[in-house]
Amino acid sequence: MPSVPPPLPAALPRHVAIIMDGNGRWAQQRRRPRVIGHRAGARAVNRTIDRCLELGIPALTLFAFSSENWGRPQEEVDALMKLFLGALDREVDELHRRGVRVRFIGERERFGAGLVSRMQLAEQRTADNTTLTLSIAASYGGRQDIARAARALAAEVAAGRLLPEQIDESLLGRQVALADLPPPDLFIRTGGDTRISNFLLWQLAYTELWFTEALWPDFDSGQLQEALDAYASRERRFGLTSAQIAALATETPSP
Repeated sequence: MPSVPPPLPAALPRHVAIIMDGNGRWAQQRRRPRVIGHRAGARAVNRTIDRCLELGIPALTLFAFSSENWGRPQEEVDALMKLFLGALDREVDELHRRGVRVRFIGERERFGAGLVSRMQLAEQRTADNTTLTLSIAASYGGRQDIARAARALAAEVAAGRLLPEQIDESLLGRQVALADLPPPDLFIRTGGDTRISNFLLWQLAYTELWFTEALWPDFDSGQLQEALDAYASRERRFGLTSAQIAALATETPSP
């Protein structure tokens, strides 16, 4: 039987995960190239990081580029890669100064050597920071993530180091991305669509979902606060009853 996470000691989530949707539509509404929308979206990323740091939210995961996004027009993919490189060159020193740990999840081998090198340098430079863990999902897919975890366990079985009957949810969960972080407490998607689009399929099992019509470049601290207020108003039961959750809350000491 899967373990039940203890009730949170505070109303703030420990981990927020966001699908940043709507950059292209934001640009199209203004009759501008889609890349302009992606640039505006980068500013929304900075605002969101700033607010998480102000509030003391310890983990933020952003869906920057899905495994399916490689199928977009080559011109747009090339522009995104250029923006990605520029952001790494501009932002890492400041993120490091503010105690942000940066890391990437996904199939980074699909990126060019220059970008992969900058990703590795950013991770190495910020590895010891503890104020905020910023995880960037790039060339990432939730099914891909679970398949990779399954392959890792299959390799252990083939090598004789693991029996098939020893594989359970806990063991598989330690192989998926972000296994060292608490599961996301709050998922936000901008842009009006109400689906999770192959993002963190394993990790979002008991996450509270919040959707907004706002396009990502327009997402600001006020809308983030709306999501946080909605999260704080919800009772998270993890399959239990309200009475059981209340009893657990009285048994769990405050940190």
